[in-house]
Amino acid sequence: MALLLCVGTFLTGQAIATPVDTYQFKNQANQERGLKLARSMRCPQCQNQDLVDSNSPVAHDLRIQVFKMVDEGKSDEQIVQYMTQRYGDFVLYKPRMDPKTYILWWGPLGLLICGVIVIGLLVRKQRANKTTSEAFTESDEEALKAILKSDDNK
Repeated sequence: MALLLCVGTFLTGQAIATPVDTYQFKNQANQERGLKLARSMRCPQCQNQDLVDSNSPVAHDLRIQVFKMVDEGKSDEQIVQYMTQRYGDFVLYKPRMDPKTYILWWGPLGLLICGVIVIGLLVRKQRANKTTSEAFTESDEEALKAILKSDDNK
């Protein structure tokens, strides 16, 4: 019976306990806005998780801070500015378009253009080599005819 109880415990698995935010918004619009803002910000402790999805204590504190600022009537820009001043641009999932982040925005396009240029040059060079190697000169044609005639005479 004890063996059955032990096996049953391991097979059923354990429930995963996650903390639930109990923050009460003033209205539904604030809740939607707060969740949207929290989803647009990255947890400073976690890798690639937004504030809503992360279970870290830091994300929980930041999430509550965002929710409070939304209920206080602060604008989205004020909340984002507060978070970036405190945690840097890393907290934003979508980096801003400014001179510091041009490489993030335009780098992939530049690499794509360079790749297309390199492939175009390689194809062009290969075509040029192919056409010059396939072209017979008159002397090559005469030599080929002579070889064929000599084979016919054998």
